[in-house]
Amino acid sequence: MTEVTEHSGDGRQRGFRPYPEYTDSGVEWLGEIPAHWQSLALGHLTISRCDGPFGSGLKSEHYTESGVRVVRLHNIGWAEFTDLDAAYLDDAYARRLGDHSVKGGDVLIAGLGEDGHPVGRACVAPVEIEPAMVKADCFRFRLARERILPRYAAFQLSATAAAVAGRYATGATRTRMNLATSASRKITLPPMKEQEAIAAFLDRETEKIDALVTRKERLIELLQEKRAALITRAVTRGLDPNVPMKDSGVEWLGEIPAHWEVKKLSYLTNIGNGSTPNRNELRYWVDGSHPWLTSAKINERIIATADQFVTDVALRECHLPRVPAGSILIAITEEGQTRGRVALLSIDSTISQHLAYVTPGCPEVNAGFLVRLFEASYEWLRDESSGSGSTRAALTCEFLGSVRLAFPTEAEQRAIAAFLDRKTFKIEVLIAEIRQAIGYLNEFRTALISAAVTGKIDVREATPR
Repeated sequence: MTEVTEHSGDGRQRGFRPYPEYTDSGVEWLGEIPAHWQSLALGHLTISRCDGPFGSGLKSEHYTESGVRVVRLHNIGWAEFTDLDAAYLDDAYARRLGDHSVKGGDVLIAGLGEDGHPVGRACVAPVEIEPAMVKADCFRFRLARERILPRYAAFQLSATAAAVAGRYATGATRTRMNLATSASRKITLPPMKEQEAIAAFLDRETEKIDALVTRKERLIELLQEKRAALITRAVTRGLDPNVPMKDSGVEWLGEIPAHWEVKKLSYLTNIGNGSTPNRNELRYWVDGSHPWLTSAKINERIIATADQFVTDVALRECHLPRVPAGSILIAITEEGQTRGRVALLSIDSTISQHLAYVTPGCPEVNAGFLVRLFEASYEWLRDESSGSGSTRAALTCEFLGSVRLAFPTEAEQRAIAAFLDRKTFKIEVLIAEIRQAIGYLNEFRTALISAAVTGKIDVREATPR
């Protein structure tokens, strides 16, 4: 075994040596483990286990403001309990469902993979969660604590989740693992004092990494706020700080340069939305040559490629619009952050019903300036559209046409668009670099945990810094 080097957040390095002697674990994906460790199935270290008693049968109307806490999949993070979106059941209703209780110190395991989080990840239930019970696809293991430390178990189960899922999980689109398979998972088991040392070491080190990640995420937030403020100021006040101002008559715009004109969007642009051809009609899709875009593409600031294509027949029969390059696309549905997002289209295409297009209809409108205007109005658009639509918040083409925006001359629009392209590019590059650094930190965090709980490095003598 070779020496493993730790790269700390401040750039210093600490070498961790391997254990002096190793033996074959008998488990292919674990490989060799320290000679004095054991390899046992999780079920052999468990006092009791259970899974959730209900799935889709539990409806939102069953939830109450307090009572028995329901542990759901998104509460089981990677070795961490995430206290998000708390849900409760009435005590009496919970009792009718049977004993699926969760106590502080229980190990919770995810039986379903979702949103990039692997099936089989685990965490320890906090003491303050009681009374609680697990929902479907969540497993509760109550461990024999004289043999295994729950925190150590959660670290190891999470670190080995991806390897285990690749061998035992089922499901084509969402990987799944049942209670019995979870109980059969192998755990590498050092002596208790060593488990305590490993868990304490990982708690210290991951806390430092997490704090650094949090600081970097906050820096991204500040840069995004700076970017938004820069865009809003430029598209509502222009580039000349000494220009005379006037009231725009539009609440969110406020004052604008005196020579700018406020006009309805429908007077200056063509607006419409698309549709989705029947997926079962192969003649709409097979050998299609016309780019067809969905709201999944909206986060690309400039859309230059398509992932799906439709045929001439689909264009004719499904009333799909031909949207020219130079148009602005806007997401008009969705409750998340997507609704109200915009992108500039650089290819001729057609679109789904979840997108609208806004095509400049006269030379007085610059597409680069218009897309920045939409970016500046994002929060306002979302607030104005909340609650419209049949079942969820939505923007409509009629509403977009009624929106009043402020326009300078076309030459000034071009100048503002070019200025913002230069300034925001620098901010976006910096944000991308910070995100890459966060990715490296998270990768290192994962690797450090995995190395410690599988015995690749010896951290018994590691001292707090």
